[in-house]
Amino acid sequence: MLQRCSAILAFAAIAMVAVCVMPEASRAAKIVAAPVAPWDHVENVRLAGFDRRFIVHVPPTFDAKRKLPVVIMMHGAGGTAQQAMEQTGWDRKADREEFIAVFPDGVAERPKLPANFFLNPQTWNDGSGRHASGKRNDGDVEFVAYVIETLRTRYCADPDRIYVTGFSNGASMTFRIGVELSDKVAAIAPVSGHLFVHGRPLARAMPTLYVIGRDDPLELPAGGVLRIRGEDFAQPPIEQNLRQWRDLDRCAYEPSSDARSDGVEQITFDDCAGAEVVEYFIDDMGHVWPGGINRLPTRIVGKESDKLNATDVIWDFFKSHPRQK
Repeated sequence: MLQRCSAILAFAAIAMVAVCVMPEASRAAKIVAAPVAPWDHVENVRLAGFDRRFIVHVPPTFDAKRKLPVVIMMHGAGGTAQQAMEQTGWDRKADREEFIAVFPDGVAERPKLPANFFLNPQTWNDGSGRHASGKRNDGDVEFVAYVIETLRTRYCADPDRIYVTGFSNGASMTFRIGVELSDKVAAIAPVSGHLFVHGRPLARAMPTLYVIGRDDPLELPAGGVLRIRGEDFAQPPIEQNLRQWRDLDRCAYEPSSDARSDGVEQITFDDCAGAEVVEYFIDDMGHVWPGGINRLPTRIVGKESDKLNATDVIWDFFKSHPRQK
């Protein structure tokens, strides 16, 4: 995908120009004009002492006169923005459905060295205290807020249709974004991750879709102690975790529906305070993106599954949940 960007930029003279009209409060920078060609753009910024980077995938039908929805995809621990794009297919989905797909990079444990899955993994400070990111203040929430503002000003994104999803450590970061940036995000969809941010109310109700495999060996559905890079780390049961999240959304204790089909259980809570929470549990699936591409050994992450395509299901959920004012 990044190769396509180079080819496009060679023809910058024919690139579209995005002109975004900002709210009254932003008169000092009321109009931002920038060349925006389709496909992949790499954005860089230095925040909180770290060089940060994110990929913006713009669909070929991009038109600056239309405000498009945005899906921000947070990679898992050890992953990268590029890998998240390739393995989940959000860029291809964006082309078909006409939205902007965004892939931020976390911070490597040793930021001055190249990222490496095992030796120097990129991670997110998801509030758990694990990983190097959990032991330092790397400004991940500030970074995501910057990404959202850049999308609104440079790419004319629709502020009422900003969505966030993520996998594993990126899923836990998605929960944190749902709490701390609930005024900026319309809906979230964590996949195979835990909620670690507690004791903070939501600024607004947060529609949420959650997915996990019942045989996930790294985000334990029943809870337990997991050894991560030489340290023991306790995980609560997923049901307890999700109950806490539903309490934040002030959902009824009992679900409105509980359906099972082809090894997938869908539990829906729509009696909430202006939100809906939908949970999917997939039989026999390990720590993978459902319906995506997995490049890790089965002995580490467990079995793959095509019983559900997470990208398709999440996008259908997002489309029906614009931000309520």
